[in-house]
Amino acid sequence: MDTNRLSKTIEAALNDQMTKEAHASQIYLSYASWADSAGYEGIANFLFRHAAEERNHMMKILEYIQKRGGRVIITAIPAPNPDPTSVNDCFNKVFEAEVDNTNSIYRLVKMSLDEQDWATWNFMQWFVKEQIEEETMALDLISKIKIAGGETANGDALYTLDRDLENTPDDARSAETVTTDNP
Repeated sequence: MDTNRLSKTIEAALNDQMTKEAHASQIYLSYASWADSAGYEGIANFLFRHAAEERNHMMKILEYIQKRGGRVIITAIPAPNPDPTSVNDCFNKVFEAEVDNTNSIYRLVKMSLDEQDWATWNFMQWFVKEQIEEETMALDLISKIKIAGGETANGDALYTLDRDLENTPDDARSAETVTTDNP
């Protein structure tokens, strides 16, 4: 008896997304290592934490595939992009990676909708919400570096930014929680 509750296309797409999350973790690890070697320990700490978060996303998908009776396929993770050339470049690359991941998640959500796989569609809603937070976090990083001077940020501004990011919470505030009393 076939106990796999995932279509072959959904199973393949989930495995691809699992690899994409592992790749995202590698990207954050790479950028964190770059930041640390450049002396930005606070930025590195922030990025290292996000690398672990992306790996947790990978594990959520792995577990879901298994719980639905599917087969997890572990494949090679692509190498991360080249090191950033600056903090400004780093934050822009983080944003680009998150947008790419969002688009991949949206394709999986659409596929599950088209196939009427409501369990996968429901499961993927967590990732949709998570990507809103991830993109917001990346946009916040870009805003911070713009305030610090962007590509021409001086040492004092970068030092302050580095110290601020060391203790910045990992989760961005969701627009869904905003009220007139809590803007």
